[in-house]
Amino acid sequence: MKNTVRVERAIKDITQQQLADAIGVSRNTINSIESGKYVPSTVLALKIARYFEKSTDSIFQLEEND
Repeated sequence: MKNTVRVERAIKDITQQQLADAIGVSRNTINSIESGKYVPSTVLALKIARYFEKSTDSIFQLEEND
């Protein structure tokens, strides 16, 4: 699964820590999501999308092999 979390953070000019604090996870979780090492739960994906005021589909996309 690919995502645009890093891009969305850059648009809002916020750090991984600021996003993590806003949605109640660790900075390492945000880092792992951005690097593709961790696929967030549905609840976490929805929280991220809500924070950025975007649909989950615009932030998280399935890849061919998913």
